[in-house]
Amino acid sequence: MVDMENISAVVFRRMCHEVGTSLEVLAKRDVLDLKIKLANQTRSNHDNDFMTSGSRREGLRLEESDVDVMCWPDNYRVISEVHQSQRYIHRKKLILCDGSESPPGFTLLYMLSPPILCSEIKEAFVRMNNRDYISSSKHKAIMCSAESQISTLHGPCVSRFHGILGYDFAHCFASDIWPPSASSWIDRSHSWPQYHIVDDIVRSGCHFVAIGHKVGRHEHNEWRISFSLAEQKLVYAMNHCQFLTYGLLKLFLNRIINNGLGDDEKLLCSYHMKTAVFWVIQQNMIPQWSPHTLLYSSWVCFKLVLKWVYEGDCPNFFIPSNNMFLSNIYGEAQNVLFLRLYELYKTGIRSMLDTLSIMSCNECIAFLRDPSFSCCADENIQFSEADFDVMLFREIESNESLPVLNVQGFIKYLQNNILERAIDTPLTKYQVSVLQTFTNSVLQNLAFVLHMNTYTQGNKLKYRADKKSCHILKLAAKFGCISDMLYIAMYYYKTLRYKETLFIIEVIKVKLAQPYVMHNYNVDEEMYAEALAGQSWSTKMRQAVAWDLKLKNEIIYITELIPEQQSSQQNNVPYLYVPPFVMLYMLEVFCCQHVNTIRAQAALDDLRTLIHYDHGHFIPIIAKNLAWQILGICQQMTGNFQDALYSYQQSLREYQLHSIQTATEMRIQGIHLQNQYPR
Repeated sequence: MVDMENISAVVFRRMCHEVGTSLEVLAKRDVLDLKIKLANQTRSNHDNDFMTSGSRREGLRLEESDVDVMCWPDNYRVISEVHQSQRYIHRKKLILCDGSESPPGFTLLYMLSPPILCSEIKEAFVRMNNRDYISSSKHKAIMCSAESQISTLHGPCVSRFHGILGYDFAHCFASDIWPPSASSWIDRSHSWPQYHIVDDIVRSGCHFVAIGHKVGRHEHNEWRISFSLAEQKLVYAMNHCQFLTYGLLKLFLNRIINNGLGDDEKLLCSYHMKTAVFWVIQQNMIPQWSPHTLLYSSWVCFKLVLKWVYEGDCPNFFIPSNNMFLSNIYGEAQNVLFLRLYELYKTGIRSMLDTLSIMSCNECIAFLRDPSFSCCADENIQFSEADFDVMLFREIESNESLPVLNVQGFIKYLQNNILERAIDTPLTKYQVSVLQTFTNSVLQNLAFVLHMNTYTQGNKLKYRADKKSCHILKLAAKFGCISDMLYIAMYYYKTLRYKETLFIIEVIKVKLAQPYVMHNYNVDEEMYAEALAGQSWSTKMRQAVAWDLKLKNEIIYITELIPEQQSSQQNNVPYLYVPPFVMLYMLEVFCCQHVNTIRAQAALDDLRTLIHYDHGHFIPIIAKNLAWQILGICQQMTGNFQDALYSYQQSLREYQLHSIQTATEMRIQGIHLQNQYPR
């Protein structure tokens, strides 16, 4: 008979596949931590400070993981007592807390600085007790209306999309001071976390997000104290078994507890699960956290949540008197939720296995009985080098640009020597690759911005800018991945250097043809290991990584793609993602139209074959609409109007990742008008 400890060890291994090993989670955190630091350093003076919070910042990359961004004006600070204003000496505009009429965890905020100095938020003021308070509901509405993109209000957040990714932006105020209402947490934290982490958390302060308590006297004017930064540090302080317990509970919530429920019926959220894990760790409810106790640990946390629902009281981890169930889990809703959870409780601890839909309890037992199975109970379990590298490079590339970055920040990035200052700080081995990639992106975009800004200037200025742009792109390609060389080819084509473009294309073709190259994160592990095992990540990037080219829609790279960029930008999509081979063949067709029509036709044939027969190896399925569009542009340029029509129509049938439908319909209409084809 197989015992539950061994089944738990199998679940641990499965969770490492789904959530990540301890090294993978560490790498994900390091990557995003440095990205946030660099992005804040490249912001303009009038921009907000920001941080990402939620699951992604903590290291989870589940389908259910969200992207939360907290933004706050750097020139404002919240204080708890009037005497604390002395530490700022006119450098900040000060806001004072007033929690005397608010439920625990909530407060009113009123301006200490003269209103005349606070024109940015003056519209959010409400007058109470002869003071100017900042209304949370007014402030949030103003932030939503100020967005250039389509936005909606969601709790304390302004929600909007960047491409297919949804972001929740919480416009808030920061405090460098730990709130007095949470002082008991400091005294309570003896066993966990360690003292230096407690000290760091307290010194980091907190934030105030724009939402009031539903049963408070001033719901529309109150602000909630947010401990997002503290929670991130607590999650970082977990060992890997504790972190996987948190991950398993999130999956259990989304895939089992809330499965089939409408949004209004989902009363429990992942924050309740995270809070349960915090309490269980701090109160030493688990004798030992190990792979063999993963299911038991998760079950203990679930039973604590069940107890909270039964009692109708979920104590906030930092301010226990703040009952987080008070506003929505009570009465009939509380009874319905309790009965739903109690049914799962009666099923027993094995109901947790249903969370991992790929593995039932019987399959788990059969897996254990397989003689070839080795039950690994090591927290530092690792998979193949290629698997880890795919994860790391995907993480670096997916976070390469954040939605708050701007072109002006690129210039500031170089002018302020941020690169040198970042290198002077201790960097992890993962962050070195992040810094390298981020710098390459800055350099590539800067080269094209220089060309755009001097295009209408005199010949002398244009010559100097051109020389700088060429030097910058070659420098970026020297330290970047294989596909970074295509930025040189794009620039040569843009500046009418067709022969130089074709020469670069031939060099890139040779590099991309190597059997160990990682295309769209597909890689031959055997070939990859044979060629690059043990090499640094910088070396692997230069020799074996081909990323999609990320064309920022506010920068003109190739004139022929301007309609696509404009259409995409109008639909709030920040980038066009062009696979390397698609870009390579497109440039070859464009150049050879001028110097070698036979070669142009051959390149067009290669592009058509690639797009028709590739099934996600070189071109991501989700991004294929742009590939069809580019094929149509090339066919139209070479006079193949009927084929171009088919390609444009196929582009419209694909998933619209890039939102280029307007450009596609415009090109279709142009062909009809030019050639009188029937619609």
